Amino acid sequence: MPSYTAPVKDMQFLLHNVLKVTASDTPGYADLDEGFTAAVLEEAGKVASDVLAPLNAVGDREGCVLENGVVRTPTGFKDAFAAMKEGGWTALDCDPEYGGQGLPYLMGSAVGEIFVAANMAFNMYQGLTHGAYSAIHAHGTADQKATYLPKMVSCDWTGTMNLTEPHCGTDLGMMRTKAEPQADGSYKITGQKIFISAGEHDLAENIIHLVLAKAPGGGEGTKGISLFIVPKFLVNADGGLGARNALSVGKIEEKMGIHGNATCVMNYDGATGWLLGDLHKGMRAMFTMMNEARLGVGLQGYAQAEAAYQNALAYAKDRLQGRDVTGAKNPSGPADPLIVHPDIRRNLMDQKSFVEGARALTFWGAHLIDRSVRQGDAAAEGMISLLTPVIKGFQTDKGFEMAVAAQQVYGGHGYIEEWGMSQFARDARIAMIYEGANGVQALDLVGRKLAQDGGKHVMAFFEMVKAECKAHDGDDRMKGFVEPLKAASKQLQAAGMFFMQNGMKNPNAALSGSYDFMHLMGHVCLGLMWTRMAKAAYVALDAGGGDTDFLNAKIATGRYYMARQLPACAMHLARIESGEETVMALSAEAF
Repeated sequence: MPSYTAPVKDMQFLLHNVLKVTASDTPGYADLDEGFTAAVLEEAGKVASDVLAPLNAVGDREGCVLENGVVRTPTGFKDAFAAMKEGGWTALDCDPEYGGQGLPYLMGSAVGEIFVAANMAFNMYQGLTHGAYSAIHAHGTADQKATYLPKMVSCDWTGTMNLTEPHCGTDLGMMRTKAEPQADGSYKITGQKIFISAGEHDLAENIIHLVLAKAPGGGEGTKGISLFIVPKFLVNADGGLGARNALSVGKIEEKMGIHGNATCVMNYDGATGWLLGDLHKGMRAMFTMMNEARLGVGLQGYAQAEAAYQNALAYAKDRLQGRDVTGAKNPSGPADPLIVHPDIRRNLMDQKSFVEGARALTFWGAHLIDRSVRQGDAAAEGMISLLTPVIKGFQTDKGFEMAVAAQQVYGGHGYIEEWGMSQFARDARIAMIYEGANGVQALDLVGRKLAQDGGKHVMAFFEMVKAECKAHDGDDRMKGFVEPLKAASKQLQAAGMFFMQNGMKNPNAALSGSYDFMHLMGHVCLGLMWTRMAKAAYVALDAGGGDTDFLNAKIATGRYYMARQLPACAMHLARIESGEETVMALSAEAF
């Protein structure tokens, strides 16, 4: 059975050597000294290794079962969920006014990675609750916050998001779920939602559904959509639970992966709901949850790759196969370990360099959210808005690819369920689809985010990369990072220029290249992260402190990414500049 160990040393390096959190003026960061963050991450790592990881295969094997309208979660999930609640892990970065611990979102993200890597399906129950909490916290009335948030922070009550319907996914303007206003100010919600993660389960005493629906007078399309709080059990005036609401589970979806999470068809038959936020402005309220969810899904992408990599590395060191072409490395044994072979090294370096770069990008993104929320930093808000589709789309594409690569290290054993490697690939696959399929992320990036606020955020990104390169002028050790990053950044700018010159007169020319642009920008982002990490490692080595083996390995891993992965930027640019002609050449009938 696969195992998992939290990468605390790497996380500490990012927090304290790269982001330098205690020196930041972001409110709350001064308290994040090395001893404190190490204690939090190490304790989370124990929970992950001892409680969550052993249940990962159990959840995959057993799945969830619908019995008489109630979903039974896999063996051990209820006890594990109780342990998470008792440890305060569900409240880590929530508002202290409602029972949270008030830590920065950055720490919530770091701990979230540990739990996701150990058991992605399990962590979704609390992860979705956090998103629903954030939406109510941002858009709810004082009474709504007082009623729902304390119980959601503790996860005595969990939360969901209900968007998709059988006939519409991304195109929410086609939504049919209706909300009829009542004399007491409530609404009757009627319709069917599908693909609702954690829609029903036995882990909490109530489930707070956030449901998109159309109320009268809203008009056509997404402008007529409102967001409603629809609890499984109605809440009495004293905060206790009342009658069961008029909602039910139609079925549990049978899925490729994340079997331990109940993905439900939800039926609303005149269920009582209350408006969250402004009438006919539901998309704005829902996107508070969606944007957080997209960053969380980007984290899922590399977290699954991390767990898969750890097991592939252990197997490559243990499995004896063939001899090193340069001479036997295990002369007393019948063969050398797999890890001596160059192609296995390439495979493992692909995984390692992606995972560590993606972790750095996600931590930086979480830091930008903290600056935006805690400090009102508009530039940080604009930057994370630009980066969100990249973090979600690029990291989940590559995360799945790396989970498959880890499976490949095992050869035939990777294809056998007994070894558990297929679960990482199957679980990682959903991250490319939900919270906005990656093609939609690419369209959002090219169609909306590049031009947002007159293009000032993407220009700020280019200036940031330029400044990073310039900061290392004269440092010969950094040439292996700076020169590839400069070249990749120029290719990204050239792609943007192609869109500007061709996109207005021929939108298909831009949209045909949007997916390549998302990946091109993803590589540049990771190149930027690796440049920052390399410099931080050199600074630590020069100071004579830290683990020299770890720091030298960090630099070598970064050099690999710059030399072996950044050249993909040229390929993506060539595809973009080929335009739409070959993409759109066939008529629909010719396929």
